[in-house]
Amino acid sequence: MLIAVGKTSTGYITRAIEEYAARINHYMKFEIAAVPDIKGARSLTPDAQKEREGKAILSMLQPGDAVVLLDERGKELTSRQLAETIDSRACRGVKRLVYIIGGPYGFSPEVYAAVPERLSLSRMTFTHEMIRLFFTEQIYRAMTIIRGEPYHHD
Repeated sequence: MLIAVGKTSTGYITRAIEEYAARINHYMKFEIAAVPDIKGARSLTPDAQKEREGKAILSMLQPGDAVVLLDERGKELTSRQLAETIDSRACRGVKRLVYIIGGPYGFSPEVYAAVPERLSLSRMTFTHEMIRLFFTEQIYRAMTIIRGEPYHHD
């Protein structure tokens, strides 16, 4: 599962995300859940916005979830390492593996406290829409690596 703050509104990015999500669903159940944009966010401080987004994020989690924050200060993995991580969690019986993309200001202290595991896709900055696309593609790539299919080339 991928949880992301806000919606994807750029048409070609939405279509690409939907394409990769459909491909992933051939291997495992995969869904993308959006945390609704905070009403009146422009009048809030960044900390207040992160706090509201954080409450919404935490309310979407279930006991037993294995949760990873996509965060610029997280650990960087190769595509093969991501595949190994996903595969090992599936073998250990993790019911729901949840990755979370925060809002424009990142995550609240409460989210960081509740979810210590962090993964970075890059040290560069990308739009949240692009991160959704890149990460969805990486999940699909991981599935093909796990299955030994020819999509990924080292």
